[in-house]
Amino acid sequence: MADQVSLKVNGQPIDMIPFVEDYVAQVADGIVQSLRGAAPTDKLALQVTESDVSVTQNGGELEVNEFVSKIITSTVLGMVSPLKGVSDPKEISIEIVKN
Repeated sequence: MADQVSLKVNGQPIDMIPFVEDYVAQVADGIVQSLRGAAPTDKLALQVTESDVSVTQNGGELEVNEFVSKIITSTVLGMVSPLKGVSDPKEISIEIVKN
């Protein structure tokens, strides 16, 4: 699915096995595809902090309202919290580059 997937939590890179890498990529892209204005993803940057969510797809920022921001935050926190090396996630960054 994705050529490159990177995950950082609190600024620290998180190593991922292929299953987790693919899972993170599919969930993140699924979130974005449900947003108004989304297009097929070539490049995706998803930033989640305690107070903000930022979604950049193919170089353009997608609008996220407060309700959607809460859903994205909960989903991403649930996805990364059990991963090895993740402790007290306050800032999460997912970047995906596809063919």
